[in-house]
Amino acid sequence: MEQSTPWEFSDDRGRLVVAGERPVRIVAYIQAGATLWDHGIRPVGIFGSQHDGAVPDPAKAGELPLAEIEYLGSGTALHPDTLLAAEPDLVVAVTYDGEQVYGLEQKTALEVEAHVPVATVAVGPGRSLAEVRERFAALAGSLGRGEPLGAARELDAAEDALRQATGGAPGPRVLALSPAGPDRVHLARPGSWPDLRALAEHGVGLVEPAAGAGVNWSTVGWAEAAELSPDIVLMDVRVNAARPENLRADEHWRAIEARARLLPWNPEASCSRRAHTRFFTLVADTVREVTGA
Repeated sequence: MEQSTPWEFSDDRGRLVVAGERPVRIVAYIQAGATLWDHGIRPVGIFGSQHDGAVPDPAKAGELPLAEIEYLGSGTALHPDTLLAAEPDLVVAVTYDGEQVYGLEQKTALEVEAHVPVATVAVGPGRSLAEVRERFAALAGSLGRGEPLGAARELDAAEDALRQATGGAPGPRVLALSPAGPDRVHLARPGSWPDLRALAEHGVGLVEPAAGAGVNWSTVGWAEAAELSPDIVLMDVRVNAARPENLRADEHWRAIEARARLLPWNPEASCSRRAHTRFFTLVADTVREVTGA
């Protein structure tokens, strides 16, 4: 009789995650699930964060077939028994601080981890976009899957195209933001987001908000945002962000909308070569259009 081979993975909380054999039934935080899907892994269930609701956020879901994969809930509404009822061999999540399992209440995470291995990938400020991508690739590889052949070549081409698009000076002013509503907006601090840092490394002129208390965001009124005079706005498309049509009562938002090109931005996008290729290509094409290059 053939013996099963134990499985292990060193996760980004510094823990060696082990199982008696390679996991097959995987439950994942929705962003992680979308990333695994891009590597050919189909989760049996997904869950959201405290910012999500009773249905999955399609922005975070990437190309996941949401009609076919069970959504287990989010935040305080996600009970450990619900997650365990999916009978996972492994739970995959992300961590921002290298300690907490993002998307699970601490008590829930402890109870789940008492029954099922939990692996995390760090996606916070301490990681480059390439490092996040490679960590997910390493996890997928340990599970026996990987991205399609040619994905690396396509990403290289997209990065080259972005560098060429931003090669001229001065380039467009790019501002990343998450609308809180008609009165307030969260302006992203580029250094806190791996995907924004990657854009800057390829020559994109990202606007830095004024110094303040927020580590990831600077929360201001729309007047302050308009004063930054962006040419391109990377706009949060997650369901917890306000939609453009709900902002138009504010004259400062209307000024931004009239001046700038609005691009969809997902701070919790899939961390795969395929997803990053699409993102870099979109930004490169828009920079060329704005500059007339």
